[in-house]
Amino acid sequence: MKLTILGCSGSIPGPTTPASGYLVESGDTGVLLDLGNGTLGTLQRFVDPFRPEALLLSHLHPDHCADFGALTVLRRYHPAPPYDPRERRLPVFAPPEAPDRLAALYAPNAAERATTDLSDVFDFRPVPEVPVRVGPFEITAFPLEHVCPSWGFRVAAEGRVLAYTADTGPCGKLDELVDGADVLLAEASWPDSPEHPDGLHLSGRQAAEVAEKGAVGRLLLTHLQPWSDGEAIHAEAREHTSVPVDVVAAGETYRV
Repeated sequence: MKLTILGCSGSIPGPTTPASGYLVESGDTGVLLDLGNGTLGTLQRFVDPFRPEALLLSHLHPDHCADFGALTVLRRYHPAPPYDPRERRLPVFAPPEAPDRLAALYAPNAAERATTDLSDVFDFRPVPEVPVRVGPFEITAFPLEHVCPSWGFRVAAEGRVLAYTADTGPCGKLDELVDGADVLLAEASWPDSPEHPDGLHLSGRQAAEVAEKGAVGRLLLTHLQPWSDGEAIHAEAREHTSVPVDVVAAGETYRV
């Protein structure tokens, strides 16, 4: 599998990177994990933006889904799409309120929101409670700890496993998500501190401890907030795990 970082800034876009969004590819098939502010632009540098065969939204905070409005414009109004997006609607695995919330994101006023239905180009589906297949991928969702319903995704193909935490605090399901993964793409929003609230984000130390406990092959840190000290987060993580650790960058690709 190949992982492309479309954006990796936490909470808001940063000065050099969009917010959270990732493309995972196996052969000719690609799936998107989140689509935060600015990520659709990066996507176009790497693949035809009509190519991904599914979008998985971990939760509905803007830094993970804001470019859905731009994706709607693309799929509705591109003058020469490679296929008819109304005949081949994009599967979107998302929280149950996603159709209404994302219609409100797209529609500019209350009158249009009352009649906006995005199902012409999207096939909304609930976050799966059991593993689902998308082409060569087997995808399993894990409900995690955050201030709103949020899921992590375990993506398997070619005998390899990528675990993606999205936004979460430490919890039991997080341990299940990462267990034995070849690559763990984990948020590490801030340096470790007792002043940070529980059940919101992982620190560099907490991401490292989860990776160590889960015996993962490699730890990739993402979702660092632009006002946080990235070097300190990276050093903190390296100190608390024997797993190789890198901080990702927008536009970089990684082999899983």
